[in-house]
Amino acid sequence: MRVFGHVVGIPEGSEFENRYTLSQYGVHRPLQAGISGSQDEGADSIVLSGGYEDDKDYGDVIIYTGHGGRSQVTGLQVADQKLTRQNLALALNCQRGTPVRVIRGYKHTSPISPKEGYRYDGLYRVDSYWQEQGLSGFVIWRFRLEKIHEQLATDTVEEPPSIYENSERIEITIQRIMRDTKLALSVKEMYNFECQVCQIRILTNAGLYAEAAHIQPLGMPHNGPDSIDNILCLCPNHHVMFDFGGFSIADDLTLIGLEGGLYKEPKHFINPRYLQYHREHFADKI
Repeated sequence: MRVFGHVVGIPEGSEFENRYTLSQYGVHRPLQAGISGSQDEGADSIVLSGGYEDDKDYGDVIIYTGHGGRSQVTGLQVADQKLTRQNLALALNCQRGTPVRVIRGYKHTSPISPKEGYRYDGLYRVDSYWQEQGLSGFVIWRFRLEKIHEQLATDTVEEPPSIYENSERIEITIQRIMRDTKLALSVKEMYNFECQVCQIRILTNAGLYAEAAHIQPLGMPHNGPDSIDNILCLCPNHHVMFDFGGFSIADDLTLIGLEGGLYKEPKHFINPRYLQYHREHFADKI
């Protein structure tokens, strides 16, 4: 049975001599594949072993390259990757919020990798995924993984005073993308909280509700701007579909993957550069 999360008895930081012992302890079952998972259940673990030149390891953030397209003889990328099998497994983790175990190997070119063997480095969440042209010239799938600090839920965690022991205070520094909420609200108000795809307005007991969707995502590695020409007003359903490649938008604002076109107020300029970025990285094909 596939285990999502920690393996009982294997704490973070545990070291293993080789892939065989990793498999025996159930931390990462496959003896060769970098992704353990299925496209029906999701991925339970990955190994960083220096196999893909496009991988980026920043410690708490990993830009991970998906599976496939490599020559079994030379190890070089010789074909496009597809969003199937293990790649689709990691995409399911993103959509379902399922954690994945991360193991770093001695062949992984990172200063935080072990000098020998393999080390279990805890749980990560798959924050997002997209496709792009890799260094080899072929299409690859990328996955942004973020470390899960399970006991650090807020900026300051403070236990109430106890008659038995002194309370413990933990101070945590967390990097966040600071979004301009005024910009997001101005776009929503511009459309009177109507979705630009389906023109539905959602009424709640606190008023109308819509979501501000960035066309080129904010944050590393996309680094899209928090600006009005990069923001759409969408309902929750179409926001999720847009973020995960369910549809994209042509420069003339016709929808790709859905019928019809994007409604646009005359005073709202939507930058074609960001639409192109979304098509290249999130649509079905580049």
